[in-house]
Amino acid sequence: MSIRRPAAAAVLIALTVTACGTQQGGQGQARASGPSPSFSPRPECAQAAEVPVAEPPSPLPGVDGGRAQENGDAPPNYADNHAYRMRAPLAADQRAQGEASAALIRRELERVREEGDFRDERIAAALRSLGCGEEHGVHVGYGFYSVHTGVVCVSGRVTAQELTSEVHGAYAEPQPGTGPCVENRGGH
Repeated sequence: MSIRRPAAAAVLIALTVTACGTQQGGQGQARASGPSPSFSPRPECAQAAEVPVAEPPSPLPGVDGGRAQENGDAPPNYADNHAYRMRAPLAADQRAQGEASAALIRRELERVREEGDFRDERIAAALRSLGCGEEHGVHVGYGFYSVHTGVVCVSGRVTAQELTSEVHGAYAEPQPGTGPCVENRGGH
């Protein structure tokens, strides 16, 4: 009788453990099919009223007619060790929307240049006037700015000498504490 109790307890535990995470018939049937996203999309800002229609890129082969060599002259695992610097790819429509947003941002930052006030607070205020705040990953520092418009990243510099902008995808591993649009200076 002493062997039966531990065996029965082991069977009961095994049945309990293997049933974890299962649903009974009828439960959760109203749930939508497909996986739910593991993140919330960012709110949008600096959205142009009209976005030009994007032309899809033409699939041109390399000069030799084939695919370019992946690793080139880099040491082994170079791509793996630098994956944290990778940016999300942009589709043609995303790039077009990003360029329209960048034009709005440049227009607003041109006013900053005309005023001659290049303090971080003033640049951040210019971005806020377009609806871009902390929830958009806005990062401003030493003339550099970056913002996630909800679709793409727009980053650049605003100084007395220059006003630049670049449209790009969010970084796989951005610089901690800066938002998704600032390249990580360290590594993983």
